Amino acid sequence: MNECLNRHNIIELGTPACALLIVCALLNSGCSSNPVQAEWTDPAFTNHSLRGAKVLVVCEASDAPIQRVCEEQMRAQVATSGATPVSAPGLSAASGSDALSDKALAAARSAGAKAVLLASVAPDATLVNPGPSVGFGVGGYGGMGGYHSGGVGAGVGVSVPMGEGRTRTSYAANMVLKDVDSGRVMWTSKVSAPVSQDINMQMDSIARAGLEAAQKAGVF
Repeated sequence: MNECLNRHNIIELGTPACALLIVCALLNSGCSSNPVQAEWTDPAFTNHSLRGAKVLVVCEASDAPIQRVCEEQMRAQVATSGATPVSAPGLSAASGSDALSDKALAAARSAGAKAVLLASVAPDATLVNPGPSVGFGVGGYGGMGGYHSGGVGAGVGVSVPMGEGRTRTSYAANMVLKDVDSGRVMWTSKVSAPVSQDINMQMDSIARAGLEAAQKAGVF
């Protein structure tokens, strides 16, 4: 299955071996029921809930719309988890994750936040579904009797592609929750979304799954 779907791979749906995996991914039928691919929690912060505290939310993405949608969905889920989300407009313009993390911690201190939730969003896998094709066939003719005794058979097949293929991308986020006072990582996780052309839905799925995992880890 890894040959069919690997991180950052481009996959064509024409191979039978991959068909079931791809269909399940596209329809979100539950072939991969756990979107949390990896998770780690600092034992020192286990059961130190952030409920009632301010949490600065920052998303990092190559496209501004994806970044904004990510931050909106993350703030909504932080609020659902019982904390108070705060933002720092323009903070994501910092170059490099380390610089962004340092500036986020400084902004969080100024805002009176207890923690920073930083989510770095990027494409995780791309599926290419080739466009439909139409086939033309000529075959099986023959003659009997007269000067043309016996039978003759022939076949010709032509396949012509119609339209363009469709591309769907699955996004994933590396989520890091940092303690403002110490700068230490409290909890971190990689969370992926089902393949879809609806990026808003993917960001919602990532935010929900990520914050649910953080709650189970005892940091919310």
